[in-house]
Formats: sequence, C-alpha cells, structure tokens
Amino acid sequence: MISDHCEGIETGRHDVCIIGAGPAGLSLALELRRLGLSALILESGGARPEPSAQDLSGADLADPARHDDMSIAVARRLGGTSNLWGGRCLPFDPVDFRPRPGMPDWPIGLADLAPFLPTACRFAACGEPVFEAPMAGVAVEDDAFSVTRLERWSGRPRFQVSHADALASDPLIDIRLHATVVDIRFDESGAARAVVVARPSGERRTVPVARLVLAAGGLETTRLLLALQRRRPALFGGPDGPLGRTYMGHVIGEIADVTFASDAIDAAFDFQRDPEGYYVRRRFVPSPALQAEHDLLNVAFWPVIPRMADAGHRDAFLSLAFLALSFDPVGRVLLPDALRVRHVPKAVARWPHLRNVGRNLPAALVEGTRVAWQRYAAATRLPGLFVRNAGRRYGLSYHSEQSPRAESRVRLGDRTDATGLPRLHIDYRVHEDDARAVVRAHDLFAGWLARTGLGRLEYRQPAERNVEAVMRQSGHGTHQIGTVRMADAPGRGVVDRNLRVFDASNLYVASAAVLPRSGQATPTLTVVALAVRLAHHIAAEAARVEVLRSAA
Repeated sequence: MISDHCEGIETGRHDVCIIGAGPAGLSLALELRRLGLSALILESGGARPEPSAQDLSGADLADPARHDDMSIAVARRLGGTSNLWGGRCLPFDPVDFRPRPGMPDWPIGLADLAPFLPTACRFAACGEPVFEAPMAGVAVEDDAFSVTRLERWSGRPRFQVSHADALASDPLIDIRLHATVVDIRFDESGAARAVVVARPSGERRTVPVARLVLAAGGLETTRLLLALQRRRPALFGGPDGPLGRTYMGHVIGEIADVTFASDAIDAAFDFQRDPEGYYVRRRFVPSPALQAEHDLLNVAFWPVIPRMADAGHRDAFLSLAFLALSFDPVGRVLLPDALRVRHVPKAVARWPHLRNVGRNLPAALVEGTRVAWQRYAAATRLPGLFVRNAGRRYGLSYHSEQSPRAESRVRLGDRTDATGLPRLHIDYRVHEDDARAVVRAHDLFAGWLARTGLGRLEYRQPAERNVEAVMRQSGHGTHQIGTVRMADAPGRGVVDRNLRVFDASNLYVASAAVLPRSGQATPTLTVVALAVRLAHHIAAEAARVEVLRSAA
C-alpha cells in the first residue's frame, strides 16, 4: 500500500526498512514479499515530480561541464530514477569479474548473480534473460569483436507503473511518501536500531528498524553514509577510507562514423523484436583476449543516427524530431533529459531544420507518426530512434568502462538542504588514460571492420585530436558507481559480498554505488539482480534467527 503520511510507522512491525522507492528498493520489496517478508519503504518524494523534494538533492559540482545536473541525475519521487531511465538492460560481462591490474576485485562472481537475472528481467520488464543471438545472413570468423551480444529494452521502464497493483494493494509492502530519512540511530553494539524521518511540514518521527537497506541511489546513499561518518569518524573506513571515492560512470560519446558494407549488417543493428515482443539490439564488444592484449577497458559500440543537431543531414524527419526535442515542454515528454541533452546543444539554430522539414513535410509527418505510435502508443514501446539510410552511414556511439580513481570522489560540502543534511560536493573526474583506451579500441575496431569486410570507420577529426575529442565529451552523472563499493574485507570497501555494511550487522546497501567496477554495461539490471539476491540473503538470515529463537 502507498500512503502520504507517517501515521503508525513508529509502532508498526516490518521485517525490513528500505530507504528509497527506486528500481533497487522496489525490486527488493517485491522479492521480499514473494519470500513472505514485509517491507516498509520510506520515499523522500511524492507520486509526482515536486521542486521542493527535488531541491533536497541539489549538490555543488566541481566541474558542471563534466557532471550531469542533479535534476537529471536524481529523481526524488516514487519510482526513483526509473522515471529518468531509458530502459536499457544487460548484465555485466564475465571479463568484468576477472582480476585485472590496477582494478579492485569483486568479492562475488558472475555465477553468484546469474540465478537472479530471470527475476531481475521480470522486474525490469525486459523479457527473458537472453543476451546473445547469431546474426542472420552475415558470417564473421574473426572473433576480435563480438556481433552476437544483445542489449534488451524495458517495455515499461517506470517501476512504480509496471508494478502498480502489487505496490498499491499488497499488505506486505508499506510505502510512505514524503518521508525523508535524515539520520540513522545505532545501539551500543553498532547495529542500526532506528531512522529519523523528516516530513515537509518539519515534523520528525523516529522509526525503529530490525534490518535497514539504503536504496536511495548511488549519490544519495553515499551522502547519508558520509553524514553518519562525519558524526562518527571511525565508521566505513574513516575519512581516508573508500567511502565516497572512486566515483565512476561511463565514458561515452561519438568521435567517428561507421559505414556498413551490406544491407544485412545494416539491418542487424536496428532495433529488433524478440519472440515475446520485447525490443533487443546488438552491440559490438571486444573479446577478453583483445582487451588484455591491448590494455583496453571494456567498451561497446553501436550505430546511431547522424548528428541530429547538424541540419547538414538534410533529412526532413530527423530535423522534425530535432525541433520537437529542442522545444523544452515537448522534448521533456519525448525523451528523458539525461538523453535529450546529448542530442540538443544549448545554442539551437532552428531555421536550417525548418528548411529541411519544408522540403519534404509529407514524408516527415508520415515517418513521425509511425515512430510516435511505436514509441508512445504501442503496448511495447520503441526504445529509441534509429533511422536507416541508403548510404548505410551512421554515427558510432561508444560506451566505455571508466577506471576507478581515488581522486574522482564525492564528499560533504558546507551547505545544507532544507532538512539540515549537508549537501554533496561532487568532484567527478575522467583520466586521460581512459580516453586513450577508448581511442585504441576505435583503432582496433577500424582494423577489424576492414579485415572482415563488414564496413569502414572514419574519424570526425584528425587522429592526433582523437583523445581530446573523447575528453571533451567525457561527462556523466547518471550511473553513480563505486562510492560504496563491495569488497572482501574492511578497508578495501564499505560493504561485504552480501551488501552488508562492514560496521553494522543489520545495515545493507542496494545501489550502483556498491559496484567496484563499471564495465561496459549500464548498471540498472545488475543493481536489480543484486537487490533480488539481497532479498534471498535477508530471508535466509531471518529464517536462521527464527530457528535460534525457537530453540531457545
């Protein structure tokens, strides 16, 4: 059930208290419910966007050009960042879990997550966990890059919508809106025993907890832990420990164009429907052997439409789409801001696009109507815009792992929000070595395309400026990885292999912040799988406690 009040939460009994009603928090509650455990979810925002709630996440950015604005990095409302999510789903790769020089180790392996991927896919509404498929009509014997890897797309990315019935009516799930957690109280043994909840009215409630899970997103979870550490400096490895450090996202952008050699490979990289009707799409990914041989970070490539903002493409439909995205009231409805800002520059020249539309308005309207139906009215929505062209020439998007660096970090600033909680100071950095690895991957991909006859790659700038071009585009902020990383021992991380905080016996974290590496995959599906795994761990622990109580 969902309530916009805090009546009864001080005396209610719940097996688990969860802070945050985003993908991790809601998935955890749904799986706990299936296992027979009850959950109280405390959500800072309401059912809809509210400026006063969103302002609580305001932060100071050391480099605003490098980090996304918090309005598109955090969503304080029911559903959390699933309201901003594009819906891309794929697991981390086996290579991401292997020991690598200069990289922190995972305390778990892919085999520890694999059993929970089917449930994670169901919660994410992306179909079956099938992430590989052969490419019809194209034979590729050179395996330096894979052409069989798939990403899946959620048909209903807003978790509070796709699971509305269970969240609204199940007695084992108790969601309280406008309930901002501002403090955690510990007992003498170090266990979390209560949380302090602030209401917009200024009212505060102290809510007892048996088990507590922080699922408030990477940055907000880190912020709450940092606030606890400020009052108790020995917590979480101390001020010089891992908390807040190695802040990662992904290194993303476009520095080259790709031209495919045949219609078969051109069609293979368009959006496809699987037998259940869910959308999937291919990615080019370098093999583990190639990554090791050339000291690459894990990276994926895929074709994208020509640069939409450049009216030189002379395509009436692309210009119509650009004009719609560039008009804020319409653009925000059509595409999440985190994605829209990558297509629409701050300075917009509309007249050249209007001329393109005027040259072939009927065709633009026909194509626009088709895409609008598939993306916004169909039962399973088209997840993105990809328009094939006769020349088979496209932009080449890259999505690269970012290396963990201690100097890329978040800490508490001097300002506070309306509840008195210190705001974050975010110093997100990308090292030039990462840009060099991205360029090496492009060079290797260009050679592979030529060897296999699949196509050709052309850089958009002279070769000596490729690293600079990657660095210029290296801004992120929506994936929020690494600041509360999991590890096999205190000092190396903040939480253990079961997401339990090393310093508290009943405090857990379910967030992308626990991931020690970023890989090439987006983190949402892995975070949901970790939340499902955590539900099973908590249920097993609760059963053991009950057995001990019965024996006593």
